[in-house]
Amino acid sequence: MAMPEVGILDTSVVIDLARIDQDLLPDQSAITSVTLAELAAGPHAAGDPLERSSRQERLQWAEATFDAISFDTDAARAYGRMYALVRVAGRQPRRRLADLMIASIASAHQLPLYTRNPADFAGLEPVVSLRVV
Repeated sequence: MAMPEVGILDTSVVIDLARIDQDLLPDQSAITSVTLAELAAGPHAAGDPLERSSRQERLQWAEATFDAISFDTDAARAYGRMYALVRVAGRQPRRRLADLMIASIASAHQLPLYTRNPADFAGLEPVVSLRVV
């Protein structure tokens, strides 16, 4: 019997989860503490009250649904590799801080990363397994 696939959902996937074919997702989904931070910032970035409410509901749902995987020492070490790969690709790592931290957590835990925005992770393929949904 095959082990169920566990994968980390990028923030873009969490935001669009209701519109994604569930067959494209892992058997067991996880998110990171960085995704929770991005979702927590979302309501404050919305100018429209209805959008702000929608983003607040998404944050509360994510907090209640997932036990977020934290950015730990192993992820911090992986972040150094991510930073280097982004620089080699001619991109600016500081502009990709949250994306690189999410990818670092996936890499440190040897889990595939499910995303809607593969360009955010361009160049990281040697150290993180991307699944585009």
